[in-house]
Amino acid sequence: MSLLNPPKEVLEIAGKLRTNGFEVWCVGGAVRDALLGHSHLDWDLATSATPPEVMRLFKRTVPVGLAFGTVGVLDRHGRMHEVTTFRHDVKTDGRHAEVQFGASLDEDLARRDFTINAIAYDPQTGELRDPYRGRKDLGQGLICCVGDAEQRMKEDRLRALRALRFAARFGFQIDPATWKAICNSAPHLGRLSAERVKQEIEKTMEQVARPSAAFARWREAGALGALVSHLNAAPGERFTALDYLPMPGLAGRPQRKLLRLAMLFFGDDRRAAEPALKELKFSNADAAWIVRLGDARARLGAAVDAAMLRSGGATDAELRRWAADVGRTAAASWWRLNAALWSARRATGGAAPAERAVRSTHRRLVRIAYRDPMAIADLQVDGEDLVAAGVPRGPEIGHTLKRLLEVVIADPAMNQRATLLALAVERQKNL
Repeated sequence: MSLLNPPKEVLEIAGKLRTNGFEVWCVGGAVRDALLGHSHLDWDLATSATPPEVMRLFKRTVPVGLAFGTVGVLDRHGRMHEVTTFRHDVKTDGRHAEVQFGASLDEDLARRDFTINAIAYDPQTGELRDPYRGRKDLGQGLICCVGDAEQRMKEDRLRALRALRFAARFGFQIDPATWKAICNSAPHLGRLSAERVKQEIEKTMEQVARPSAAFARWREAGALGALVSHLNAAPGERFTALDYLPMPGLAGRPQRKLLRLAMLFFGDDRRAAEPALKELKFSNADAAWIVRLGDARARLGAAVDAAMLRSGGATDAELRRWAADVGRTAAASWWRLNAALWSARRATGGAAPAERAVRSTHRRLVRIAYRDPMAIADLQVDGEDLVAAGVPRGPEIGHTLKRLLEVVIADPAMNQRATLLALAVERQKNL
């Protein structure tokens, strides 16, 4: 029970509600994770107080979900804690629920998805309310719906994806009836909004150490094919490679999450990746970054693999060309994705460079990317210099600068003003 130790700020909110005559319990993921011995950042409260009553009691509140009875209460540090009124479902359609307030705690727990999430903790008395034997399922490592599994899935189809995520996150099995209901839900998952599907994929990347296990279940249940047909056809090694990328964790690290998301499309050219990313409602910035990395793998992958497998590995000139192609700021991330892919191949007996060689090449690539000329702006000459040297204005200026950059990428020592102007003049003579 010592693990059930909500933050002081949560206890203060709970204490004020109780002092004013309202019932209040800690519920949800924080209780579940604490019983498993895991940390949890957010402790949610369920109460008999209605949203207007909560907002009258606390000076600083945010109406985060009044239709569903949820009010965000800001503590003295400005951190928000969700306080939700006891409720029960009146009507559901698989996407949204119409709720009614005035329910008891047990009625509130009855509407929750899985038994492991239907445990309530009284922070004042230490009592645990567990009407659906969630603690037993935690001990047995089992994901099991509250009540009738088919009905729970019909109420909100997203629960199918949540079950798969929890199973992968905790290394749990899925109760047979719950698994059957998940599979039966697959044909209906297309009704979910793209935003909710994307959020579930992101949570899988953030919370699951081995995402490949989650996506294997997605595919087995028919969810991947129903929701993201593009990913359903992706090579299996991409999903395996996810397990070799660092886990963002509950504290965030958005770059780590984005790196894992990029692996799903790593090797797809932009014509294939862009429609899928647009369908999943990725932001323009995130989509552009993912496409850049994946498209570079599609173009350069065979050459990179071959170079890393030969004796001596990749040359500095090759690393400069790859870094210039991908972009100086994206080169390190692109290499991490390649490294994860090679780790996946190595684990299954496929052809892959040695891990030590991959690490040392990574260090060389980063050094080269930030030291050597990579772009036209890095050249010791510009368009006006070329015009003065006799290159005619117009498209030829751009063509000549690109050619000079190729020369400099092959040999950075050539990035000298006099040398480049001489090459430009020679090029004009030969046109």
